[in-house]
Amino acid sequence: MAEFRKPEPKGDRKANRRGAARLAAVQALYQMDVGGTGINEVLAEFESFWIGSEVEGEQYLPAEGAFFRDVVSGVLRDQKQLDPLIDDVLSRGWPLARVEAILRAVMRAGAYELQHRKDIPGRVIVSEYVDVAHAFVERDETGMVNAVLDQIGRQYRPDEFAR
Repeated sequence: MAEFRKPEPKGDRKANRRGAARLAAVQALYQMDVGGTGINEVLAEFESFWIGSEVEGEQYLPAEGAFFRDVVSGVLRDQKQLDPLIDDVLSRGWPLARVEAILRAVMRAGAYELQHRKDIPGRVIVSEYVDVAHAFVERDETGMVNAVLDQIGRQYRPDEFAR
């Protein structure tokens, strides 16, 4: 499993708690994808041992628990719709199955939020998940996350992304 990293502070406390929840959600989705861990087990593990806890001398930020659970369970529930959506946006010949597992988790979570979390501005969602991707991958790959989520945002929020 990729190392769980705390996000850098970016402003107000609520944003920090949401950012921590997004980072934890991506880690949980990665663990479910790669390790075959079930949702109940992964939610319990992250809420008990990672979020807001000290792990190996590092203090991890507290996360908005309800938001974390919403993203993880929403991605799991809607994955059969999310994966083809992401596949359609990816370049020809590069299906989601060929994308690194951590990037799949980032794109699935971002796509879920773009579809279902209308209370959050779309560009904020894209920016936040690009930041999450930066914790795990190189700049070129974060560009792919940005491009994919931007296109999904334009599909689901055309008025918002046209501005």
